Amino acid sequence: MLAGGALFVMGVLFWLGGRLPWFGNLPGDIVVKRDNFTLYMPLGTMLLLSVLLTIVLNIIGRFFR
Repeated sequence: MLAGGALFVMGVLFWLGGRLPWFGNLPGDIVVKRDNFTLYMPLGTMLLLSVLLTIVLNIIGRFFR
């Protein structure tokens, strides 16, 4: 059930990710474009998601303790 819930949440994030203009364009996101090569490293976005998920999971963990 937990794996299914995690997949659902990830699917919603991917679905909403294209609709949120700031998602993936935060300060700290690195984009390198060359002739036939593009490197995209969303460091700022990953940091924000990590902090948000840590807070949410701590709240959930304390609620079910």
